[in-house]
Amino acid sequence: MSQSLFEKHRPTLEAAVDAIASRGYWAAYAEMPSPKVYGETAMDDGKRACESCLGQQFALDQPGQTGWMDSERSPYGPRLKVSYPVCDARALIDAGSRAMIEWQKIGAAGRTAICLEIIERLNQRSFELAHAVMMTTGQGWMMAFQAGAPHAQDRALEAVAQAWREQNCVPREAIWEKPQGKNPPLVLRKHFEIVGRGIALVIGCGTFPTWNTYPGLFAALATGNAVIVKPHPNAILPVAMSIRIIREVLVENGIGANLVTLAAFADGADTRNLAQHPAVRSIDFTGGKAFGNWLLANCRQAQIYAELAGVNNIVIDSTDAYAAMLRNLAFTLSLYSGQMCTTSQVLFIPAAGIATDQGHKTFDDVAGDLAQAIEALLGKPEVALAVLGAVQSPDTLRRIEAASGGSLGKVILATRKVEHPDFPDAEVRTPVLIACQAEDEAAWMEERFGPIGFLVKVADTAAAIALSERVVIEQGALTVGVYSTSEEVIEAMTAATWRSQVALSINLTSGVFVNQSAAFSDYHGTGGNPAANASYADAAFVASRFRVVQRRYHL
Repeated sequence: MSQSLFEKHRPTLEAAVDAIASRGYWAAYAEMPSPKVYGETAMDDGKRACESCLGQQFALDQPGQTGWMDSERSPYGPRLKVSYPVCDARALIDAGSRAMIEWQKIGAAGRTAICLEIIERLNQRSFELAHAVMMTTGQGWMMAFQAGAPHAQDRALEAVAQAWREQNCVPREAIWEKPQGKNPPLVLRKHFEIVGRGIALVIGCGTFPTWNTYPGLFAALATGNAVIVKPHPNAILPVAMSIRIIREVLVENGIGANLVTLAAFADGADTRNLAQHPAVRSIDFTGGKAFGNWLLANCRQAQIYAELAGVNNIVIDSTDAYAAMLRNLAFTLSLYSGQMCTTSQVLFIPAAGIATDQGHKTFDDVAGDLAQAIEALLGKPEVALAVLGAVQSPDTLRRIEAASGGSLGKVILATRKVEHPDFPDAEVRTPVLIACQAEDEAAWMEERFGPIGFLVKVADTAAAIALSERVVIEQGALTVGVYSTSEEVIEAMTAATWRSQVALSINLTSGVFVNQSAAFSDYHGTGGNPAANASYADAAFVASRFRVVQRRYHL
């Protein structure tokens, strides 16, 4: 790696480091799919590039290949019929360990420069990646582009910048001189070598295969580790595309391609065996509690960064912008059919109702008006399809059907299917809203992933805040919110979120939503409640991925 590559990317790196320090708005990559930014033919070129993979073998030239696997069915209907190499885990580990030797030698600056070059290449292929994200996850096109490409790339850059900051605090060498009075001083030369912990395993999810994969991947890579990426079996294509680009850039810069490999396993036992291998020293995981807790209990040799299930919630006390609040909540509950780890599931509403700029609103008023707001948002099919996308998993469809049956409470808004003109087999569903009592904890106090919202009647605002705090402590949450015109209520809610260690959004009524998280400014997760034991991307997310090994001698 030449110094020129670091200098090429220095302005971006310095801007990213400054943004992390200031936490203001900054983005390295354009979030709008503008031809002026990405090229006049970028849309068509990206779609063709994605479609050219369908029905083909996705060759990566990895070691230990034993066969091929084909598992992806698009939530929009068709099977992708892309075959991926199945490789022996031991071969991937051995090859990664060998590649780490050269990766360590080039130092933090060299690794950082190559990572930034990789992210730039990923950005140039944003449309190709976005089409792959859309077809594997069911996201609408705009979300697939933004979350799957530039926003994911920003999160990757954030992880690299954090890793650079932490590694850059360690000097390469120092002269240690201790005075000895009348005797000559003791003088040592000391060298400090940054060494990766070992093989990093990144286990991806089916809903955000790049956004949730890139932070761990690039944090591990930038800090000197080889990385094996195990994608969700129904969302392999965007991950495989990313890995192919990564491997190309590594080779161009004299690093073995097998520093980063794809682990496409058809059997969950293969993933568990890989996760428990002694050489695997860190594991990033996004997914359900069952497998996440298994990792935490059974992979003691590795540092685990896990994002698990939670019950995100909002306390509604009062508002001076009732209509805007309803529109904001309607979009929050509808976006990507509620299939986001940050989507609110529970809305706590006092039994006596709330004060608003439109007069007093009863519990039933709020429930009915929110239902109408969702219907108004999704009234036009083209808007509904863009906002909702398609349901990613058959399990989510089963949860929607179960919730619609009335067993969890009174159905305020029934779900309906929206027909997709381009994908007749797509399962597109509007949200279901359910009203229930605070005492009905078996209904609402567990994650029900998907477009399922609970309006929970509580005694008063104080009870709502107490329940919000309790559910975060017991079940976990990535986001909570509050609507109130009272400073005392906002202060009480703020204190509750400090105790339960969860991010709080206050009175969101405009174009920012509780389930959105901005790189370089918002911390995604705190690591302080059961929903996640790590945060994208604080210093702790990167600092424990490397070790400093020193040597010293007399001058």
